[in-house]
Amino acid sequence: MHSEEFRRHGHELVDWMADYLSGVGSLPITPDVGPGDIRRRLPVSPPNEGEPFAVLFDDFRELIVPGMTHWNHPGWFAYFPGNNSAPSILAEMLTAAMGAQCMSWATSPAATELEQVVMEWLRQMIGLPEEFVGVIQDTASTATLVALLSARERATDGASGRQGMEGGPGLTVYASAEAHSSIDKGAKLAGYGLDRLRRIPGDEAFALDPAALERAIQEDVASGLTPACVVASIGTTSSTAVDPVPVVAEICRRYGVWLHVDAAYAGSAAIVPELRGYFAGMDLADSVVLNPHKWLLTNFDCTAYYVRDRDALLSTFSLTPEYLRTVHDADVVNYRDWGIQLGRRFRGLKLWFVIRSYGVEGLRAVIRRHVGLAAELAGWVDQAPDFERMAPAPFGLVCFRYRPAGKSELELDGMNQRLLAEVNATRRVFLTHTRLGGRYVIRMAIGQRATEREHVVQAWELVRVAAGKLR
Repeated sequence: MHSEEFRRHGHELVDWMADYLSGVGSLPITPDVGPGDIRRRLPVSPPNEGEPFAVLFDDFRELIVPGMTHWNHPGWFAYFPGNNSAPSILAEMLTAAMGAQCMSWATSPAATELEQVVMEWLRQMIGLPEEFVGVIQDTASTATLVALLSARERATDGASGRQGMEGGPGLTVYASAEAHSSIDKGAKLAGYGLDRLRRIPGDEAFALDPAALERAIQEDVASGLTPACVVASIGTTSSTAVDPVPVVAEICRRYGVWLHVDAAYAGSAAIVPELRGYFAGMDLADSVVLNPHKWLLTNFDCTAYYVRDRDALLSTFSLTPEYLRTVHDADVVNYRDWGIQLGRRFRGLKLWFVIRSYGVEGLRAVIRRHVGLAAELAGWVDQAPDFERMAPAPFGLVCFRYRPAGKSELELDGMNQRLLAEVNATRRVFLTHTRLGGRYVIRMAIGQRATEREHVVQAWELVRVAAGKLR
């Protein structure tokens, strides 16, 4: 493809993207396809000769787009938001054009130094102390694994890295029963083993019970085990529960345990002064993770990972073969030593574009709007006689269920499962479910950039109509 052809098709794609962003709300939010439907429409073998780009773009529009789930639809209330914005999209286009591999300062000095600056900006925005330093990881799952590996390294005084020890038989990890499944995966990958992961029960608000945590630590110490890491959550996946981080931090201090705070979804809300109280104790952690790709309008993937002790991170991951050494290594940051990956994308540019385009106050306004809409929805649920809110709603998530009188728990589970299916079948909105206290619960997560009050009203009306059919 010569440069003028690239220019022409590039303009065509940008026009399509602009139309998509402005019109995505008119599309069905989920595709009307079954397993294998799309694959059957695609050739089973690659073409021998190159095809015109116009043909590729036609196939994209006719075969791919109709089979996509539209995460940036204003009726998106499923999982958590996977946000984007025009500045972030434009930044992604620029990084794709440059094709930079940003593993070290020498391979892309501007990418490294911009990441340092933008992570310092974000640190200030969320209120972490100055001793924290940040790095962009791909996802929160990776960041949690980085924390678990760093905790393992510190608990073994570096022996795990020098001798190839697994984190295993003597080390233990602790997390709430409501904590994300990435902690289970991380415990396996870091060598602790699932049998050394302690799931700590929670209270009536689904937050970790610190007394139960300390008892578990004491029992393990008495058994000759070494507590290595506690993962506390601010905004759990199922219900956005907030663990009592200040108390957990004090327990970790007493027993010399690494404290990792998982604020993957909710951490972005720490930029809002009136919400900062939910993040009490986060400044006492050893590491913190939050996802700008969830609530700060930055395209996936972009995870912010902060660590208090930079040397602990580097001692875990720094390994420089001769072919990567440069004359500047002693004076610069090489982010290849700050995580699992060697190769790195230029993720800092899109976050920089977003923060500069919206400003801190603009981003705060987005989060305030979503939190306010969630509070309004929670009020509607509380006032509806046949509905029950199942958890506190501190951020943008409301958990509820339909609860007509005279039904058993098993019957209520089945009714809510059918209600959710009925709502999602409209393809005008998309909600998901979880289980809290063993009960089937509907989750409605308000956080998509384009979502306004009218979309929340529409979703609640669809829920009530579906309930009426069940009745």
